[in-house]
Amino acid sequence: MLKKERYRLLIDYFLHNFPVAETELHYTTPYELLVAVVLSAQCTDKRVNMVTPALFERFPTPESLASASFEEVFFYIRSISYPNNKAKHLIGLGQKLVDNFNSEVPSTIEELQTLPGVGRKTANVIVSVIYNQPAMAVDTHVFRVSHRLGLVAKTATTPLAVEKELIKHIPEELVPKAHHWLILHGRYVCIARSPKCGECKLTHLCKYFSKPPHLRKDSPKL
Repeated sequence: MLKKERYRLLIDYFLHNFPVAETELHYTTPYELLVAVVLSAQCTDKRVNMVTPALFERFPTPESLASASFEEVFFYIRSISYPNNKAKHLIGLGQKLVDNFNSEVPSTIEELQTLPGVGRKTANVIVSVIYNQPAMAVDTHVFRVSHRLGLVAKTATTPLAVEKELIKHIPEELVPKAHHWLILHGRYVCIARSPKCGECKLTHLCKYFSKPPHLRKDSPKL
């Protein structure tokens, strides 16, 4: 199957079956989403959603976060992975939003990456979800699913390489939605260990599934 056909079948399937695809992080403002995405690094969205209601009630604005103490922020996020680093990042993030961006979440990947705790993946999520820009955030789910389905070459061994290849083949207006399609498929169907191939509706175009079970080896992991 040609790659162009593989993408066409994938997009047709998701457009028909999952026309609405959104982040599972809970938020009401761009600031809240930014904080939630920073917290979600190497942590589940479910855990983040358990923590953020109290955190946002205590620190509802960048100003309140900027003036917070490390001990207080740590208290609210102590059940999140790497709470020490993330507490420092959140305070620094709040301070930089206040000092450099008039307390507004910037709309470019370059500006977002100047914020503490914000890498390219987080920046891509923000510009995609908040500003509907054609940015593809590549996390472990997107990386794994893209390789298993044969959407990217075996030589695409970095998040940036996968991002560039996906962007090249997915229509610009669908990129923000496709980001969530791939994440959710990886989170609930094409899981890392023992993928649920019996439940998957994409096996007809999946390179991983087309191999005999004893030869189903993943590409390099993110």
